[in-house]
Amino acid sequence: MKNLALKVFRAPPQRLNCAQAVAAAWHQTTGRNAALVTDLGPCGGGRAPGGVCGALHAAQVIAGDEAVGGQMARQFAETAGGLSCRDIRRRGLASCADCVALAAEILATSRSLTTTDSSSGVSYGGEK
Repeated sequence: MKNLALKVFRAPPQRLNCAQAVAAAWHQTTGRNAALVTDLGPCGGGRAPGGVCGALHAAQVIAGDEAVGGQMARQFAETAGGLSCRDIRRRGLASCADCVALAAEILATSRSLTTTDSSSGVSYGGEK
């Protein structure tokens, strides 16, 4: 999934942001919830809730489980050096592409992916 996310990140013609790239790779891998790619459009470039990295935010939304999301955040911070997009970028801790790859890799190893299905009408993050 990491390679798929990097392939679509900022690539023409769609030019997906970090959050969208993780969602698109997940969709291409699982066939689930294509609408999430569009829904995460506003979450790139430091605009995810709380200023968290958009790629991490996408992975957490897809996981749809608070405990799994917390574990993802810990793994992400351990490698990327933080959770805040602004902080990671300002301090040069990781590039945006590095964050996309890391979030996709963490998501791919998450066991929560098998617990939900977009055909049920429930989108990831617990909203209908």
